[in-house]
Amino acid sequence: MDVSLTLWVLTIVGLCALIALDFFIGGRKPHEVSLKEAGIWTAVWIALAGLFGLGLLIFGGGQPSGEFFAGFITEKSLSVDNLFVFVLIMAKFAVPSIYQQRVLMVGVLIALVLRAGFIGAGAAIIANFAWVFYIFGAFLIWTAWKLIQEARADEEDEEFEENRFLKMVEKRIPSTDAYHGTKLFIVENGKRLMTPMLIVMLAIGTTDVLFALDSIPAIFGLTQDPYIVFTANAFALMGLRQLYFLIGGLLKKLVHLSYGLSVILGFIGVKLVLHALHEGGVHVPEISIPVSLGVICVVLAVTTVTSLYASKKQAAAEGSQETAQSGADSREKDSVEA
Repeated sequence: MDVSLTLWVLTIVGLCALIALDFFIGGRKPHEVSLKEAGIWTAVWIALAGLFGLGLLIFGGGQPSGEFFAGFITEKSLSVDNLFVFVLIMAKFAVPSIYQQRVLMVGVLIALVLRAGFIGAGAAIIANFAWVFYIFGAFLIWTAWKLIQEARADEEDEEFEENRFLKMVEKRIPSTDAYHGTKLFIVENGKRLMTPMLIVMLAIGTTDVLFALDSIPAIFGLTQDPYIVFTANAFALMGLRQLYFLIGGLLKKLVHLSYGLSVILGFIGVKLVLHALHEGGVHVPEISIPVSLGVICVVLAVTTVTSLYASKKQAAAEGSQETAQSGADSREKDSVEA
């Protein structure tokens, strides 16, 4: 898709306007986000992404539109996995509920800027070195296998571990342990101190870069158009804040999410390897965008259904055990009294 500089500028300005509108309507005043508010804004961002994809269909054709929707759904599903870590970060830094919305908003903006740099670098590498598809494909297949191993390990006592950048910031910049509203810095006894608000924002933004190491190659496996890669990432990330509050309580119920994401990443990894072989002159079948979109949607649907069923079954089993234990305790108490 041939994208002019003017279209790039208009797109970035439009996205900035949407972010500003989101901030002034829903995020300017710190408050606890209700399910209703989170649901409305989540629907708004998904609708905006749908309208953008429809615009690509009208002005660019079916190929760019299909690539956008496949990339958007993939990035959105991978972003849901990010929410698990965001929950750990909020808990570690004991972020008050009224400030969590502001933290996520700024953290996601930091992540979007950093991802834009990743996308630019990835596009430049792909344009000059076609063999990088082999590396991307192998990396995604390895990541898929790693996800399966982590899911099977079933680590319940998972904790957030600060990355090196965050540790360097905390070590070199004096900070305070107390929150002071939404202030990022305060002056105390004539000394300028960084508040936990800034630290947790940096934690959200920089941690997302680690997730971008697999999500960026994944979307480049669906399209090599930097414009579509950037816009799909932007729409997926900008609605992430509202999604955090909407499905925060459901995250623990998505017990099979890692398996679903591993299947998607492995599938895209195979697609990349086949594409690299095809570019190298080897006659191998290539996976089309409609097939990719169908596989991604089916895997996510099956994963969601099986996760909710497994969670419901586990909750029922735990309820039966509690009832049995309660009955046993009651009988033991009666026998002691007798």
